[in-house]
Amino acid sequence: MTEFSRRVEQVSISGIREVFEAAGEDAINLGLGQPDFPTPEHAREAAVEAIQAGEVDAYTSNKGTEELREAIAAKHERDNDLDVDPGDIIATSGGSEALHIALEAHVDEGEEVIFPDPGFVSYDALTHLAGGTPKPVPLREDLTMAPEAVEEAITDDTAAFVVNSPANPTGAVQSPEDMQEFARIADEHDVLCISDEVYEHQVFEGVHRSPAEFSETGNVVIVNACSKAYSMTGWRLGWVTGATDRIERMLRVHQYAQACASAPAQYAAEAALTGPQDQVTEMRAAFQERRDVLLDGLDEMGLDCPTPKGAFYAMPKVPDGWVDEVIDQGVVVVPGDAFGEHGAGYARISYATDMETLKEAIGIMADATEALR
Repeated sequence: MTEFSRRVEQVSISGIREVFEAAGEDAINLGLGQPDFPTPEHAREAAVEAIQAGEVDAYTSNKGTEELREAIAAKHERDNDLDVDPGDIIATSGGSEALHIALEAHVDEGEEVIFPDPGFVSYDALTHLAGGTPKPVPLREDLTMAPEAVEEAITDDTAAFVVNSPANPTGAVQSPEDMQEFARIADEHDVLCISDEVYEHQVFEGVHRSPAEFSETGNVVIVNACSKAYSMTGWRLGWVTGATDRIERMLRVHQYAQACASAPAQYAAEAALTGPQDQVTEMRAAFQERRDVLLDGLDEMGLDCPTPKGAFYAMPKVPDGWVDEVIDQGVVVVPGDAFGEHGAGYARISYATDMETLKEAIGIMADATEALR
């Protein structure tokens, strides 16, 4: 019988999914990384109009429509002060595929990929699937990733390191100084920096800067998506941009794995990026208000939580048994060790839910905390 590949045997079903399946049907879900806002109406309408006009019945260019790539390039100029050639952009099936093709195109068998721990679950899994060796690094007390920790972890076998700011699962935002250092490290050590910027518009304190702004060698690749900024998780539309030679190699992976991103989603994304940005601002304000309410609640419970300066997650330190007790009482949260060894003793809480539900969940979590004392 044909055996399974070693790469896939090293990957398991996400611990987040295991938590969902263990929770009751009526549980309040604070484990989901999905905005609770509708996709902007003008983005929806653009997809509908394209469908009705028969414009989405065929493949687009492997890289995506020229109009979408021009919109993404304009977004980078507007938001990141970056001059990006539309030809150096690939529209992907969400940020997930962008991460996947970036690693597949740059990592050889056994080569190391450095990433934050705790960090987004895909970094470890996609490194294995690319045949690489995961090399997680622990975070600072404020849950940001220290450039010096990355630099110390680099060896002759290092192919890439991943920066994620604002971060999932921590909500941490790297400083501009950190981002400049990450660019320097990529340049001086000639390793690839993959900058995961999917949450860039959810920054409450500080500013988002991309390492690509500071890079002098083309050793930074940006991964981004419409998923979080425009509440378009189901549309599966992301992108990757970088130096021309890097894009050409990633395109080789993309064209065989995906051919092209969904055509209707490309039209919706183009409209989202070029149309009114009011909803982005409204979502950010709502998430910040919810964050503050959650932090107050955690403080009243006596739980220490580094202040998340972005995204829509908080990661408090919790006592043994806390996650199980909270889930048993009807609120889904994710144990920190689902995001890496150094996440043990933490829990990830998503506040991408309405305020009334969040306050109800905080009350239940307070009861669970008291029950453990």
